[in-house]
Amino acid sequence: MEKLTSRQVQVLDVIRSHISDTGYPPTRADIASELGFKSPNAAEEHLKALARKGAIEMIPGTSRGIRLPESDGLPIVGRVAAGNPILAEENIEDTCEVPASLFRPRADFLLRVRGDSMINAGILNDDLLAVHKTPEAHDGQIVVARIDDEVTVKRLRRTKSK
Repeated sequence: MEKLTSRQVQVLDVIRSHISDTGYPPTRADIASELGFKSPNAAEEHLKALARKGAIEMIPGTSRGIRLPESDGLPIVGRVAAGNPILAEENIEDTCEVPASLFRPRADFLLRVRGDSMINAGILNDDLLAVHKTPEAHDGQIVVARIDDEVTVKRLRRTKSK
């Protein structure tokens, strides 16, 4: 990859941060707002330069069509309880040499499972669980949920409130 300018590094940091926080890439307007550009067109020019240099991949025709190139593996970012919730540990402990594109949707990171309450779903103690960040989940999906400073893995079951 070619050397990036300081402004391009800032744009790349905004992209990484937005993906980390929300699970999806920012729009050109998001980048412009975050970095004080006068218009989304300025963000677009920086994105084109980043794509030419191999720092990002652009998907035409979509407002959030920005993808970070695959790394050599997925980070293992701590543990998740399959049973009683455990303290969330958000430190990268290691990486696993498996392509993120193996999973649909693409996995963002891995968590190591502690406990056996999800054994009927095929999730065993000490398994690595591929996690895709998303702002919403649907009834019946297996989710990693954060409750205060603890995380747990469960099947989401919504109840009707009166």
